[in-house]
Amino acid sequence: MSKTFSTAPKQETAVLVALINHTQTPEKAQEYLDELAFLAETSGAKTLNSFTQKLDRPDVKTFVGKGKLQEIHDYVKAFDVDMVIFDDDLSPSQVRNLEKSLGCKILDRSLLILNIFSLRAKTAQAKTQVELAQYQYLLPRLTNMWTHLSKQKGGIGMKGPGETELETDRRIVRDKIALLKKKLEKIDKQSVTQRKSRSRMVRASLVGYTNVGKSTIMRLLSKSDVFAEDKLFATVDSTVRKVVIDQIPFLLTDTVGFIRKLPHTLVECFRSTLDEIREADILVHVVDISHPSFEEQIDIVNVTLSEINAGDKPTILVFNKIDQFKSDNESSEDDELNDEDQTLTLDQLKSTFMNNEDGSKAVFISALNKENIEDLRKVVFEDVSKRHYTIFPNYLQDQQF
Repeated sequence: MSKTFSTAPKQETAVLVALINHTQTPEKAQEYLDELAFLAETSGAKTLNSFTQKLDRPDVKTFVGKGKLQEIHDYVKAFDVDMVIFDDDLSPSQVRNLEKSLGCKILDRSLLILNIFSLRAKTAQAKTQVELAQYQYLLPRLTNMWTHLSKQKGGIGMKGPGETELETDRRIVRDKIALLKKKLEKIDKQSVTQRKSRSRMVRASLVGYTNVGKSTIMRLLSKSDVFAEDKLFATVDSTVRKVVIDQIPFLLTDTVGFIRKLPHTLVECFRSTLDEIREADILVHVVDISHPSFEEQIDIVNVTLSEINAGDKPTILVFNKIDQFKSDNESSEDDELNDEDQTLTLDQLKSTFMNNEDGSKAVFISALNKENIEDLRKVVFEDVSKRHYTIFPNYLQDQQF
């Protein structure tokens, strides 16, 4: 009997590290580690374990203390772990010290997110944006990267822009950054021209935290085949579709999702993509209501919108995944909870968010089960039609002729 050998690459393994301090409780640290594990899974890694330590501030040399570092070292050696991922950004010296101490790849949150973006980017614009962000991340870390590039085996965090060890020095990287910026400026000009050609139509943009269901809603409203997947940053490239509701046409854009501690290099490099949000007439802010920290995610998105000067636009709050919210509550009905742990019911949340004093609208749906989608269409239509008739006051009369 002949033997068969698999050519599939071995799945890399990882352990995660986070700190507990006055700004991050044990519960919050665990929640962030769960998100970090999802990021690692999206990159293709299997998380074996996670470590936390109570520290007022990260150790300047190794992020964690000596005792915790030894504990991580012992685990990495015992289980032959490929990488250790930290939930916060690391300095070049911290990466160098950690690699020397642990003897494996060291990634921080930003590098992991950059890796996912590099895997997800499909268009020339997105690929250029991600490559530029990678080089900008790489530049201040060149001194410590020399020590491990000679023994790197590829994989997560190592899929860089494509430079070899001998070519990677500051001069070449700076030249590459300058070249990519020029290339991106040219692409940005083309994007501006495309947006100007659409300026006479009402534009709505789907925004929200990553993996809240924006692409699924895009498919339902536009009735088009838009990629959707239960992974973080499934959408990196902006997708624009023409939608018609009750004879009123408008453009709907599906944009990249936001996340806690989104690398600044990505925000800067994706400014043209984010222009789709800045120039939109209406924002459709999608929220995963089944997530235990959905209100924090709303705040993170709102802060990011303000940072890109899009925080004052008319906004429709769309609370998605109400089917999962119901099942979560039903499964916990028999649990004994303290009064302070009691969460609001769906009806109470509806009453809270649908009576906002700021005048913003809210709708509660399940995109997966197509529940209340007509309510969503109605709310979107109301705002789109108001904007449409300010642009085309005689639109109905023109349609009749």
